[in-house]
Amino acid sequence: MNQPLCVLRLLLLLILPTSAFASKVAVSSLKPSDIQEFDRQPALVQSVLRYALSLTSQNLGYQYGSNSPSNGGMDCSGTVQHILTKSGFASPRQANTIYLWADKHGTLNRVKGASSVNDPQLRKLQPGDLLFWEGTYNVGKRNPPTSHVMLFLGHKKADGKPVMVGASSGRYYAGKARHGVSVFDFKMPRKGSTSKFVGYGAIPGIAPKRKFRQSD
Repeated sequence: MNQPLCVLRLLLLLILPTSAFASKVAVSSLKPSDIQEFDRQPALVQSVLRYALSLTSQNLGYQYGSNSPSNGGMDCSGTVQHILTKSGFASPRQANTIYLWADKHGTLNRVKGASSVNDPQLRKLQPGDLLFWEGTYNVGKRNPPTSHVMLFLGHKKADGKPVMVGASSGRYYAGKARHGVSVFDFKMPRKGSTSKFVGYGAIPGIAPKRKFRQSD
């Protein structure tokens, strides 16, 4: 989505009632017990993920410019900021400032050119980590040009596939496009896409977590 369209969407949201967008909401949810690694995480990580998953059951739409469930929906960075502030972290608001926050605190792992979630660059990825993209829409002169952020959940018990939580309009979960605050499949961008996955890292202030092996 380019910047003019984002601005148009925000203007429409301010003018039209929330009910006008209700039909666009299409979300999926999981329980903490559905995640392979959940029980092995520190209590604080469990708390963050438990709250994040609770939002996915509230039928919240994707609402550009919002960081509060009371608006009926939130955007990607607004969702992450809301989850983190509710969990006691002083999270910045925009995707790029959250990226810089992780970088400043030394938790950021930069990723370049990954085409698969099995890329060795992602070997340190753990539940609760922040996930960052560039190129999902035109951010103008934003520096760095981080445009999207979500939280990694881990792997589903049902099929072992990696999943994440956040807000989006059009990302997929189990083969279906989702629109709102939802669980999504964690995948690398398709070949030829303008979007690229650029990094991940623990939430600043989270205690060190034990390494997880998918074979555990």
